[in-house]
Amino acid sequence: MNFDNLNIIEPILQSLREEGYTKPTPIQEKAIPIVLNKHDLLGCAQTGTGKTAAFSIPLLQLMHQQGRKKGITCLILTPTRELAIQINESIAAYGRHLAIRHTVIFGGVSQLPQTQALRNGIDILTATPGRLLDLMNQRIISLSDIEFFVLDEADRMLDMGFIHDVKKVVAKLPEKRQTLFFSATMPLEIAELAKKILNNPKYVEVTPVSSTAELVKQELYFVNKSDKRDFLSDLLLEQPITSAIVFTRTKHGADRVARHLQKNGIKADAIHGDKSQNQRQNALNSFKSGQSRVLVATDIAARGIDIDNLSHVINFDIPNVAETYVHRIGRTGRAGAAGIAISLCDFEEQAYLRDIEKLIGKKIEYKNPSTHLKKAEAPPEGAKKDFRHQKKNQAPKRK
Repeated sequence: MNFDNLNIIEPILQSLREEGYTKPTPIQEKAIPIVLNKHDLLGCAQTGTGKTAAFSIPLLQLMHQQGRKKGITCLILTPTRELAIQINESIAAYGRHLAIRHTVIFGGVSQLPQTQALRNGIDILTATPGRLLDLMNQRIISLSDIEFFVLDEADRMLDMGFIHDVKKVVAKLPEKRQTLFFSATMPLEIAELAKKILNNPKYVEVTPVSSTAELVKQELYFVNKSDKRDFLSDLLLEQPITSAIVFTRTKHGADRVARHLQKNGIKADAIHGDKSQNQRQNALNSFKSGQSRVLVATDIAARGIDIDNLSHVINFDIPNVAETYVHRIGRTGRAGAAGIAISLCDFEEQAYLRDIEKLIGKKIEYKNPSTHLKKAEAPPEGAKKDFRHQKKNQAPKRK
């Protein structure tokens, strides 16, 4: 099936052709007709499946067909600044041939440019919960004219502690509206929220959270925690890794890894919650343009950051929540492209590894570092013995 078969209007089809889109992803193929028929939608799909286009394309069409109305007609609520920016950019791309006004608001920056854009009049508002509530309390934003509401990454909202803010926003929405609700997982509290805000929804589910992208090759190295930074540098210097997101558990860890890579001549930037919005956006732009080869990130970047042709995801730290692993490696292997996910595991992380393998239903392929990295062939004389250099280069026993 092509986008031409989904009853999408020509101005949007033209934009999709200009973006190089030809065939819809499974969630786009299922969701677009439902939204165009004005049903509420409950979508369960992991990162990288094309959710943004699945809701923004039909909403742009519906809003174009009904004509411009007074006030903000569509609200898209999303958990992170990066994702909010990307959704707004996608709306700009898909709606470039339509006369629909849109903007994005988020915290961490001055509100003045955002309030100016709002006062000029907009049709679609993409927002993070905190800044939205702030501007609502200042009476700068009213939700009384909302006809379309999108709640994106609902489970991530729960993880980040935004669920009460979401409920406050929902309480201010008109009862008569079309609501689209997306979540990668469906914990009990999210399922209860969906029941309360959706009206007789159609349900779409693609790529369950326990599955990983079929085109992503998964590799595992056992590395002592104290050796990980050096090992990562060797890996990036000696293997043909064109671009990589490296995930760390902590913000300070991300900064330390980025500095270590820079000292070894590898262009890298760190991105996490303590960085200013300008710093984060500059790091993303540098990575997307190819100026930096590596983006070191905490899990704030695990969802929502869409990097074209990302060759590798590297788990510097194994996540302690198995589902997070699936979200991380979903950054690569997107849109039909192949990708590689590499995990560096120390002794203390083996329990996390077992949880991940149980979730995804298979063992991750173990790689002997001595056959891949020249510098890992033998430990330095007198060095502390570790399991990166097991007897006969064997991996530790895996239960």
